[in-house]
Parts: sequence; structure tokens; C-alpha cells
Amino acid sequence: MIAAYILIQTEPGTAATVAAALRDLPGVSETASMAGPYDVMARAQAREIDELAKLVSSQVQALDGVRRTMTCPVVHL
Repeated sequence: MIAAYILIQTEPGTAATVAAALRDLPGVSETASMAGPYDVMARAQAREIDELAKLVSSQVQALDGVRRTMTCPVVHL
């Protein structure tokens, strides 16, 4: 299982709406609003990296209000 944090910049005033919409996506287990250069964080899981990439590119980035994303896969050292 691949886990990742997805950092999201949103259009002004849309962070709460984006965070709520993310909770409905399969594979997203947690969301939070943030202060700083990113507005929303989502924790996601997928069976493989390609599935995670499809989640971000076809579902997260398609949400109204999403301006930019950065996906940070979790590694276990």
C-alpha cells in the first residue's frame, strides 16, 4: 500500500469546500485546512503508485477550486 500527503493550493475562499469534497473521494482518509503556502492537506492511500497518480490527476485536480497540488509519498526508512 502506498500512502501520500497531497498538499493543495486553492482559489481564494474555496479551501473548506475543497476539503469537504476530498473526503468523498475513494482513497482519501483524512483532510485538514492549513496555514502557509498550501491551503488543504489530504492523506491518501492506493495499492500502487500509478493508482495514486490517477487519483491526484483525474480526481483531486479536477475539483472546483483546486489551483495546484504537490504529492508527497510516505517512505519508511
